[in-house]
Amino acid sequence: MKPAGIIGIILIVMGVIGFAFGGIHWTTEKKDAQLGPLEVKHSERQGIAFPPVLSGLCVVGGIVLVIVGSRKAT
Repeated sequence: MKPAGIIGIILIVMGVIGFAFGGIHWTTEKKDAQLGPLEVKHSERQGIAFPPVLSGLCVVGGIVLVIVGSRKAT
């Protein structure tokens, strides 16, 4: 498969994730204090938000790249 097709598939997957979950998010735990066996922690949610317009552009651009990448050179 040509590089354009591979990039197209990646864009399609990113667009679908953007539509389904609104982006990619993860949670990290940070330790605030430790007093012997007692620990004080808090969680932070971080991530990358994808607006629906950007997700749609990723899907459409990915489809175009897959079509272009699948064509044979003449």
